Amino acid sequence: MGTKFRSFLNVFLLSIVVAGVLVACSNNDENKENTSSNDEKQAIEMGQINWAENIAVTNMWKVILEEEGYDVNLNVLDIGTQMAALENDELDISPEIWLPVQDASYLEQYKDKVNFSEATWYDNAKVGLVVPSYMEDINSIEDLHDHVDLFEGVITGFDPGAGTMEVTEDLIEEYDLPFELLPSSEPAMLTEISEAMKEEKPIVAPLWSPHRIFSELDLKYLDDPKEVYGGVEKIHHATRLDFADDHPELATWFDNWNMDDDQIGSLMVEVSEAEDPLDGARKWVEENENVINEWLEK
Repeated sequence: MGTKFRSFLNVFLLSIVVAGVLVACSNNDENKENTSSNDEKQAIEMGQINWAENIAVTNMWKVILEEEGYDVNLNVLDIGTQMAALENDELDISPEIWLPVQDASYLEQYKDKVNFSEATWYDNAKVGLVVPSYMEDINSIEDLHDHVDLFEGVITGFDPGAGTMEVTEDLIEEYDLPFELLPSSEPAMLTEISEAMKEEKPIVAPLWSPHRIFSELDLKYLDDPKEVYGGVEKIHHATRLDFADDHPELATWFDNWNMDDDQIGSLMVEVSEAEDPLDGARKWVEENENVINEWLEK
């Protein structure tokens, strides 16, 4: 009897161990599935344009969201490509849409395919042609008619396809300017402006506020009596159509996002002065915790 009891006991204990191992494996598999699901939910694809303020705010949001447990990928794409990517669910959010004028064509084209936010994160934006302040005789777009040779008939532009570039083409036609708009990139345009001003040469280019260059160089906007560029622009964000359903928390945070001149200016300075834009953004986030908590409703 003793031997049989010991055999029964060994079998019983072994069955408990096996059952425990099976339960543990089942839990591990379930945890892996949940982890995988959470990781998938936390991956956010954000568009980035190679503009100073866009680099600043996209890196800022990357810092904020990754501190909240999300994995943020920044995709460098022009605005037209971002709109198509939002429509195709390849991108989650495009954080910089200028309305009512600059990006009106994209709003019209994608209004039923992309969600354009009613909320704005900057309410005092401005766009226009600028010249160095030392060009005292040129204060209006209409003055350009009398100085075509001075500028060699060229308006120095930036990214082709940008809303402001499209509006500038409309402006050339509206004012009947004998000028050619030469596209390049924002960094190239800023370099040309800076190099021209070192030698006090003439240059005219489309620019916008907020922008760090106005704190570095003495530039002035030309009057736009026909208001082709519009008046005050507001900056919105856009998302793929199902973004708010998939990420209601994030949708609320982005709707709460709002910055004043000092905040966006200081962020751009931190980012531009850092070797890595992410480090500059991280420093700004650490110094503006109260502002960010308001966006995140903490």
